Amino acid sequence: MKRSLNIYRLSVLAVVLTLFYSCAEEFTNRPPEDGISLDAYYSTNAQVESATNGMYARTWFQFHNKFFFAIAEVGSGNMYSASSDVSAMRNFSINGSDPELNQGWRSLWANVAQANAIINFLADRVGPGVDDAVLQNTIGEAYFMRATAYFYLVRLWGPVPIIENNLDYVATPNINTNRIEDVYTLIESDYNMAAEKLYEKVRGSNYSANGRVSKGSARSMLAKVHLYQGEYAEARQLAEEVINSGEFKLLGGAQLPGKTFGDLFTYPNNNNEESIFALQWVTDGNYGSASNCNTQFGISTAALTTSNASYGGVFAPSQDVLDLYEAGDLRRHETIMFPGDSYPNMKVKINGLTDQVGFTVPAADQIGGQGAGAAIKKYCQGIVNGNATGPIDAWAMMENNTYIMRYADLLLIHAEAVLAGGGSTSDAGALASFNAVRARANQPALATLTFDDIFLERRRELCFEGDYWFDLGRIPRAQATAIMAAQNRGNMFLEEHFTPDASDFYLDYPDNDVAKNPLLLADPVPYTFN
Repeated sequence: MKRSLNIYRLSVLAVVLTLFYSCAEEFTNRPPEDGISLDAYYSTNAQVESATNGMYARTWFQFHNKFFFAIAEVGSGNMYSASSDVSAMRNFSINGSDPELNQGWRSLWANVAQANAIINFLADRVGPGVDDAVLQNTIGEAYFMRATAYFYLVRLWGPVPIIENNLDYVATPNINTNRIEDVYTLIESDYNMAAEKLYEKVRGSNYSANGRVSKGSARSMLAKVHLYQGEYAEARQLAEEVINSGEFKLLGGAQLPGKTFGDLFTYPNNNNEESIFALQWVTDGNYGSASNCNTQFGISTAALTTSNASYGGVFAPSQDVLDLYEAGDLRRHETIMFPGDSYPNMKVKINGLTDQVGFTVPAADQIGGQGAGAAIKKYCQGIVNGNATGPIDAWAMMENNTYIMRYADLLLIHAEAVLAGGGSTSDAGALASFNAVRARANQPALATLTFDDIFLERRRELCFEGDYWFDLGRIPRAQATAIMAAQNRGNMFLEEHFTPDASDFYLDYPDNDVAKNPLLLADPVPYTFN
């Protein structure tokens, strides 16, 4: 990857203020995207609440569909794929001409543009019947989404343009990138604004009420932002505020013993008590509204398939994660499907003809897909099976949520923030957070913690959820390079090793943007905040 090619094309700067979606309580029943007149639309609380609906799914679709996993999971060495459209990060050969890189980039900027429209213009387009608390919460959601999009942009590309109002650049679309530290300043400011404006919540058993972000969601994400910058005191304070609030709980932990780790990734448990922020996929008849994970993961052979589509298994576990879990770790069975494992409640198709509930994973050479000898279980629901898997759309996409952050992540952030870069800690609070995650997985408690303990636990807990690449990106480059160089990045038939260099930890900007905005070949500049 050559950083000299990076640039930003401002095609996303056309503010499409009509890209708002209707419906108050659900993320469904959206009108045509060009059928809303803003001047007359936002006259009720329900209409204002609906303004951010699309930002919980559709604006993230092309980021999530392939790019997220092709970069964060294949790149990190958690996943393997030989499919040409998603395999470039296996050997760090991705460049600015990569179609999926373009899709991910455009999706993140669409989130920024959409958030900017709401932040800058929504307040002027509401009627007198709208409660201010509803308006402020909706604007808070937009700040949250903009911060989250920028958090991905800065970790994936490094310096990027800071755009707080797209209309400022319509006449002069050439724009410099801004310094990484300035992008983080914007992210922190946006999450703080979100925490100020969003509703306070406690996540209860009424999962239909848990879909939207809250003050606790913003504080949790902000804790993660501070951790990535080595700002341990701030990360610890925020994590403890959220922990002490009681808003979130571990599904299957001491407070919710009736559930399990595996329940996190099933359709009936969308928006459970552990979910801090999750993408809300919907089978509404439109391409780009639902999740393709069930097709992309799992088993797909002529004899047995977990996919509702005519293909499947685009991504598979890497050889490096096949021995990631310790004996007795309950996460192993719910993360990776190994030969001989049984899934009695999962529906599959046999020989392309017969539906069967319950199956045993076949031998390694019969799993198919990518020749990995195993398959991905996390986010894999199986053949559509009533309320067990939820509905399916014409593209075989489904409605099970995708986590951006959940409570287990925050607990591990808390433990690391208490450690604060030290050699080890026996702090009771850090141990309580860390061991709660371990206990749910049926793993013994530790009496002292090191960074390596926490780093490994994060990989086990969050495997296939898009975090490990970013964790590798925040440790010393030599250490991260050594970890990845030691990974078998091939499949069960051919061992492969690739060693990244320092430039591989940031992606190229799309080549089209390089051609259209040569000003951005210059060094990043400081951003002037108002």
